[in-house]
Amino acid sequence: MAGVRHVLFDADGVLQEIPGGWYAAMEPYLGERSREFLHQTWKDELPMLAGRGDYMPALAATLAEFSVSTPVEDVYRDVWHRIDVMHESLALVRALRLSGYGVHLGTNQERHRASYMRSVLGYDRLFDVSCYSCDLGIAKPAPAFFVEAARRIGVDSASILFIDDNEKNIAGARIAGLAAEQWNITQGHDTLLPLLARHEVVPDHPV
Repeated sequence: MAGVRHVLFDADGVLQEIPGGWYAAMEPYLGERSREFLHQTWKDELPMLAGRGDYMPALAATLAEFSVSTPVEDVYRDVWHRIDVMHESLALVRALRLSGYGVHLGTNQERHRASYMRSVLGYDRLFDVSCYSCDLGIAKPAPAFFVEAARRIGVDSASILFIDDNEKNIAGARIAGLAAEQWNITQGHDTLLPLLARHEVVPDHPV
């Protein structure tokens, strides 16, 4: 066996975060009802994560239900595009790529946020293969997401290490035959390198 030669990264919680969290981002519009609103709209979003339907009309309808008169495009920009990219994570991705590893993105997103991440955040230039759930037609934690990701990367599942902050996603990846480690930004990047080293993934370029 050649071992792990590819690393598949989750986005939210691994490469990027919402400053202050989702609830704080929504508070200017809904105050104490932010949590209630977000949990409702996230349920509405589930089919869109798998590429079925358009999230914006569904979001607009829920905003109207909660008596928010601000145009949906403005709310979406202020909340869903409120992303801080973690430069330490991106530096690691670049270092791995320079060291000869394949670096890939595996994330649950509906198509509008995926488009923003591809173009504005520049992820299409950063990663060799980008696996957005809306494009794959299935979302994590389903093992089929990881089977399809491996097919698109063009390698055996066992040669891929998956990094994600969600325990259920880690379990789904392992069922599909990938190596997987749970990690999130709050743990610090000094704890991520040893997780990579467990699988003999060691960048030979400075991070």
